[in-house]
Amino acid sequence: MVSGFNDALFAAAAIGEHDRVLDIGCGSGQTTRLAARLAAHGSVVGVDISRPLIERARASTGHARIVYELGDAQSHPFPPAAYDVAISRGGVMFFEDHAAAFTHIGRALRPGGRLAFICPQPPEPDGEEARTLGLLGSLTGQPEHSQAELRRAMGSLSEPARVHEVLGEAGFGKVTVAPVVGSTVWGRDAADAVDFLVSRAGTGGSVSPRTRAAMEDALRPYETGRGVVMRAGVWVVAAVRP
Repeated sequence: MVSGFNDALFAAAAIGEHDRVLDIGCGSGQTTRLAARLAAHGSVVGVDISRPLIERARASTGHARIVYELGDAQSHPFPPAAYDVAISRGGVMFFEDHAAAFTHIGRALRPGGRLAFICPQPPEPDGEEARTLGLLGSLTGQPEHSQAELRRAMGSLSEPARVHEVLGEAGFGKVTVAPVVGSTVWGRDAADAVDFLVSRAGTGGSVSPRTRAAMEDALRPYETGRGVVMRAGVWVVAAVRP
């Protein structure tokens, strides 16, 4: 979703060459593979709730130091204190209980382990992302209350005070929240972007062929040589497990 902010995410994560990395909401594995390059003598585990995206990630990666696991990071049985750093590029907003989820993730980090993630700033009402997400919500046939729920989830960590509160409750310290404005890349092309959106939209992971075609048509104007690109602002969050 937000590959245009990779540099900011990885700068905050400060992955070392021997680090053991956990990638939360890894999607099709782009950030997992980038993390593996930085952790050249370490290891990376990518976790995502979407089976199609995990299968795509596995098909795109033939590396012994990278493992993909299907599961919900809120409750996945991570080994305790097994990771040096946990990252997430837009995968943490959808947690049902943020404090509980980050507490669970914190247990998977060693003492002194780092957390770095990206989440959206409050959207501009007439911005590209707000307009497009509204259109896509109507195309998937979601009732208005479901669309409102998706918007609520996307904005669940959009206020820095809320981020500090949640991470403090989860036991993290040294929390920083930095604004970055730039381009969000939702997929390699319209079809790839639809896969991502459907996996997150509460539709059970599937839509009708007609709806999929309409969604792809809606996203096609944003296709560029870099992928499906829109302008947006995000928060880059970093924290440390004491």
